[in-house]
Amino acid sequence: MEDSRILIDTSVIIDYLRKQNKKSTKFWKLMSEYECTISTVTLYELYSGAKKDTQKEDVDILESMLEIIPFDALQAKKASEIFQTLKKKNKLIEFRDIFIASCAISKKIPLATLNKKHFERIKDIQLLEIIY
Repeated sequence: MEDSRILIDTSVIIDYLRKQNKKSTKFWKLMSEYECTISTVTLYELYSGAKKDTQKEDVDILESMLEIIPFDALQAKKASEIFQTLKKKNKLIEFRDIFIASCAISKKIPLATLNKKHFERIKDIQLLEIIY
């Protein structure tokens, strides 16, 4: 059976957390079709942005629901390659996005993001087409 895992970018989860009607979000629909994972970098971004206790509780719930992929040495190496390539082209993106991309590439799983323009700059990344 084909691997149905996908890596969810922070942008998709923030969209989910901000919307009242959770069932209308892209994240909700992706959860019904794929085995959704996030990187530890996304988890960091979510907790960093959670200013209220209720927001932290929402992130706690998501953390318990999703597989969290730790940032490892292979991803660090891939991230440095991505950084160097983008810097040479003068097309750098946020370093956390580079870390998330390195996770998707090194684990060979597609990335679901709402910031497609950033990630399209990266060679070898497989972006999931979100058409909901």
